[in-house]
Amino acid sequence: MKSRSMWGKVARIGMLAAALLSIGAGVAAGQHRDVLQKAVMVCLECIGIG
Repeated sequence: MKSRSMWGKVARIGMLAAALLSIGAGVAAGQHRDVLQKAVMVCLECIGIG
């Protein structure tokens, strides 16, 4: 029983590490600006300005 919970914990930590690495790579490449710009455009289109 302990083995299964240990593997679950290892899997969660592994997924968290992969997510953080992906976020870091995106920020390092400057992609956060593109995402923000697209989000602003979607919001402006929703309220009828864009």
